[in-house]
Amino acid sequence: MRPKRKAKAANSERWLLTYSDMITLLMIFFIMMYVISNVNTQKFQALARVLGSAFGTSNILDNGNAILPEDVSNNGPISSDTSQLAMLKKQIDQQVAEAGFGGKVTVSVEQRGLVVSIQDTILFVSGSASLTPEAGSIITKIGMTLKPLPNFIRIEGHTDNMPIHNQQFPSNWELSVARATNVVQELITQCGISPGRLSATGYGEYRPVAANDTDEHRQINRRVDILILNGTFNPVEPQA
Repeated sequence: MRPKRKAKAANSERWLLTYSDMITLLMIFFIMMYVISNVNTQKFQALARVLGSAFGTSNILDNGNAILPEDVSNNGPISSDTSQLAMLKKQIDQQVAEAGFGGKVTVSVEQRGLVVSIQDTILFVSGSASLTPEAGSIITKIGMTLKPLPNFIRIEGHTDNMPIHNQQFPSNWELSVARATNVVQELITQCGISPGRLSATGYGEYRPVAANDTDEHRQINRRVDILILNGTFNPVEPQA
């Protein structure tokens, strides 16, 4: 009978293990609640807006509630910024037509923003990054239209796949970056656009919009894109 009494005493103490596990779980729960309560709400909402734009959805769930992506001015949903870019497209299309650059400058609204694509023959002499007088005219027209906007602007340089190697430009990378940078400088000096809103990048031959199989297609690939970023992305752009 004595062995049975010892087993019963041991079983009566097992509740302590369950109690200890419960206390541990409660401690973890309260730690998680504390961490969640200290999340940077502004950054989370900015991320939610960007994800909503990137995945083409009108809302992202936050604790069960829908967050409607808003533009940088908080004036409404992302569609309002898209409509503003569509209006801007019409304005720039008119400027391009009046300047006689139809066919050499294309304007399109994409998910990332408004893209003004300018063929290099308007802007530069072949193999050079120096802007032509004709280039200054069209860049200034477009730049003055963009100046009042709050959106960030990215200048993207592109080339075809024909190799370049001279004293000034060892490769298409350097050429595309130099061309983009010179357009940025033109927007700053001639249009007065804040440098903090501008950036320059060069893609060389690696972001073609057509196959590099004919002279005509290579001409299309040699371009500078002026990208007016959708205002939805402003909160996640580096700030001064």
